[in-house]
Amino acid sequence: MQPRRLGAELFTMAKKKASISMRRNLWFIVFFSVLLFVLALLRINSHGSSSEILLSNPETPFVGIPKIAFLFLARAHLPLDFLWHCFFQNGEVGRFSIYVHSEPGFVFSKATSRSPFFHGRQINNSIQVAWGESSMIEAERLLLSAALEDPANQRFVLLSDSCVPLYNFSYTYEYLLSSSKSFVDSFLDTKESRYTPKMFPTIPQEKWRKGSQWITLVRKHASVVVADDAIFPLFRKYCKRRPALDIKKMKNMKPVVQKEHNCIPDEHYVQTLLSISDLDDELERRTLTFTAWNVSSAKMDRQNWHPVTFEYANASPQHIKAIKGTNNVYYETEYRNEWCKSNGTLVPCFLFARKFSQGAAMRLLSEGLVGPFDAATMLTALL
Repeated sequence: MQPRRLGAELFTMAKKKASISMRRNLWFIVFFSVLLFVLALLRINSHGSSSEILLSNPETPFVGIPKIAFLFLARAHLPLDFLWHCFFQNGEVGRFSIYVHSEPGFVFSKATSRSPFFHGRQINNSIQVAWGESSMIEAERLLLSAALEDPANQRFVLLSDSCVPLYNFSYTYEYLLSSSKSFVDSFLDTKESRYTPKMFPTIPQEKWRKGSQWITLVRKHASVVVADDAIFPLFRKYCKRRPALDIKKMKNMKPVVQKEHNCIPDEHYVQTLLSISDLDDELERRTLTFTAWNVSSAKMDRQNWHPVTFEYANASPQHIKAIKGTNNVYYETEYRNEWCKSNGTLVPCFLFARKFSQGAAMRLLSEGLVGPFDAATMLTALL
């Protein structure tokens, strides 16, 4: 082979190798650039809200028998513990857990509770709670946080110390576990002007919601509430209850005082938080707890509406049957008629009701609404 021809072939081979090397380097540059871009996006997202972070990292699916966490908000003791004792006694151990938020330092024991189901079930980091203040939703978050420590807790039911169950444990358990959604009363607040622009842009007005405080959450949504560190501080700062007005003195009040902003935190917080988290589609937008409101007051006295207390006389079987027969709820501000469903099946709207006196609760027991009732057995257990 001639030297000139050999040199040309060597030059061609070197050129091909250089071309291959350049292509490899180009692919490496492209790959590295894409990797940097993805890492940058992940870093940006990591600075989002705590709920967004939690939703992008779901928990490992629970394997085992799921439990319902019953979360009681109490002033001190539980006056209806004897009724709930019968409810839990007719349930299955391992399918429920109990948590109570009471006043700081209050301990549930034989001396303070007639039911051993509640002994020692108080959370130890409770706070002093005042109605209409952010301390109410802070107490709810403390209950949810304590209940989330048990991975078996898959449903979280918030109850007051005057709530009663309308069905036995088995029906309640099947009802809640058959649905993959949370039950959160949530609707547009278009009449009472409780939203303030001071919450913008973290809380846009179109995401502002109102509803009943008494919620039932799936674990995912309970975690969102506990992880929130963006919405709750704004509620604590801007959502405050206006003191009740004395109608007789209103004529002498200054207009500035009359127009003072009024906001009830526990009627808006969870609803608004889940709306901002784009979770509306994962909710049954209704509460499971029936409340009868005193709505006979004049419009000027509307802020003084309060729940009706059921006494022995108006806790009749006919009245309870009417509550249990409710199958839809109408939401005036949205012109929405919410048919009560669980997993797509029509069901009674309410599993619980409030506010019940001790006499009314005893009547429910005598009617056998929460399960088989034997007075002698119950009294022995409570002694």
